[in-house]
Amino acid sequence: MAERVRPHRNTDSISLLMTQWFTVRIAAVLLAVAISALAAARADSDMDAQIRDIVTAELAPTATAADPGGLAAAVYAGGQVAFFNYGFADTARKQPVTSDTLFNLASLRKLFEATLVALGTQRGELRLDDPVSKYLPELHGDYISRVTVGELVNHTSGLLLPTDHPPWPNESFSRDQFVAMLNAWTPAAGEQPGRQRIYSHAGYVLLQLVLEQRYRTPIANLIESRILKPLGMTSTFVPDRGEDNRAAMTPEIMRRMVQGYSHDGTPIGPIGNQQSYYDFPGTGQMFSSARDLGILLRACLDGAVIDPELRAALQMTERESFRVDAKFGQAMAWEHVRLDGVTVIDKPGGLNNASAYVGLVPARRLGIVLLANRGDYPHEIARYRILPALARL
Repeated sequence: MAERVRPHRNTDSISLLMTQWFTVRIAAVLLAVAISALAAARADSDMDAQIRDIVTAELAPTATAADPGGLAAAVYAGGQVAFFNYGFADTARKQPVTSDTLFNLASLRKLFEATLVALGTQRGELRLDDPVSKYLPELHGDYISRVTVGELVNHTSGLLLPTDHPPWPNESFSRDQFVAMLNAWTPAAGEQPGRQRIYSHAGYVLLQLVLEQRYRTPIANLIESRILKPLGMTSTFVPDRGEDNRAAMTPEIMRRMVQGYSHDGTPIGPIGNQQSYYDFPGTGQMFSSARDLGILLRACLDGAVIDPELRAALQMTERESFRVDAKFGQAMAWEHVRLDGVTVIDKPGGLNNASAYVGLVPARRLGIVLLANRGDYPHEIARYRILPALARL
């Protein structure tokens, strides 16, 4: 009898078919991933283009060849920093502005002193309700002895010295003269510490003395060791002042500094000019670049700080601590401006030969820095036009 052969599956053929099926499936998945990545890259590219279009359209008309000096800007959006540069750091030498050019920060320095205060509270080294006389016993006047560290840092101390408003004095004041002015201070219209917001540069000069006394360290060293080094900001300085009010820095650094101009293009002071009504160490201005301040933007908006206490301190400075009215509020140096659907947290600064601005929209992780080497640069465009336009994207 012949043997019946049973049919059997061709296992080799089945394996081949399965391999081909998986290959096709994998190829399809990879193609889908590639298409998705390409679409995302295209969307990111479109977003970058929109950001650049908005920023350029607003900034370019403010820094033309006919305008004095130049402008450096840094914009943080979408997790990246973009830079925009216009004009000249020194018109006479035709030295162009770059992202590494060093500008006078004017009152932006207050952001760093506010951060020192916040960091000190995080570490239990001082308290916002400490009276300033705790650190400076020579302050014994009836009013000043009731002012606290927190009231200095959020501009509610009520102090308004002759160095805070026009007509600006022609003389400068020693440390002893400054203390005497503070002891003699009596408020107008019955102001009380903590009851009103009155912007006071003198209050931050006093805050500098409080910090220096608390840590027994010059303010420049405090800012460098506690803020700049941890953030990796290597082009931000609080230099000593020379006899001609020029920043005392190395020739290499001085070559990166701007010449300052008035709003009409008149050169004011030497390159590296520092201005102060106070004739004692540490009272001049800071200098920094758009690139270095881009690091600060990232730290404020993304928490890109290794030290969790410094991260918390930066966030603390941004919190509103005094409500002025329905639109405006005061934080630790920062100001809150509530616009239509957008809250901008910012700090402007200016001298007769320098303008500076830092603005944040934390809810959208947006920020901008503007640095100009001329007085009266219209930095309000960042607060009212650029940041709201970027927030709407």
